[in-house]
Amino acid sequence: MPALGQGEEAECDSNFISDANVGGRMQKIDSTSATVTISQVKVTLQLKITIWVPNGATQQVIEHEEGHRQISEYYYQSAGRLADEIAAPYIGRLIAINGSDLNAEFRNVLLQMGKEITAEYNNQLNPDAAQQRYDDLTDHSRNERDSKDAAAQAIKEAL
Repeated sequence: MPALGQGEEAECDSNFISDANVGGRMQKIDSTSATVTISQVKVTLQLKITIWVPNGATQQVIEHEEGHRQISEYYYQSAGRLADEIAAPYIGRLIAINGSDLNAEFRNVLLQMGKEITAEYNNQLNPDAAQQRYDDLTDHSRNERDSKDAAAQAIKEAL
């Protein structure tokens, strides 16, 4: 179980994983310059959730952590659409490359585009505001607030 923050009795760890792989074609201009056309982007997405609760945790604490899971799963439902929206403008993009090893430059530019897409996805798919609002609404499970209703309200307010 990870170290708990102040006021926490349990933990829900949601790990949103993304990996963008970019493909393209290289058109050599001469021995040291070429143009790369991005022809495809494939973004692989995953969500791994681990909930830790201490032995003897109350049902209220367990339900509270399930509310965090519910919020993460809600955000993950739209993750594929978000990844597609981020990746779409890259298709057809033309990039000039230069260097003595054009094949290495080609691979590097594709890797860089993949990193940019992944970073933008991670930036935009951010459930932190909803998770924080949920903890505020439930006082980290210390009040009698229904966890499902609080999760739904937190999501609505964060959008």
